[in-house]
Amino acid sequence: MSDYDPGFEYGHAEAGAEHAELDQLHQAEGSEADYNSQFNVYEQDTVSAESTDFQQGSSVEFDSPDGTHYEEQNFTNYSNDSYDSNHVFAAEGSESSHEAQFSELDALRQQLDSSFQEATHIEGGEGHAITSN
Repeated sequence: MSDYDPGFEYGHAEAGAEHAELDQLHQAEGSEADYNSQFNVYEQDTVSAESTDFQQGSSVEFDSPDGTHYEEQNFTNYSNDSYDSNHVFAAEGSESSHEAQFSELDALRQQLDSSFQEATHIEGGEGHAITSN
């Protein structure tokens, strides 16, 4: 059996489109605060007292047979009373404070569009005999 095919046609077509959208939002906030206080106090007391008493004496007396009389006296008296008081006071200090804040915002928006087309088309030519068994 034999059929006659005068030509051939072949067709293929594709079409499409894609749309995409990206939204991204990032937010960060923060704060910090610190405080430092340092004080030192120094105090010193010194007290001293002294009392000194010193006495020294000497006495010489002499009588001779001829009636001569000799007499000598030496005497020393020393007295010292002293009091000393010292007071030292010192203070020092430091104070500091710190504060910081931040805020951050990142935003991203992107739109993606793509489209495509594809086509294949073949048109025939001369007739061919197609034989099938």
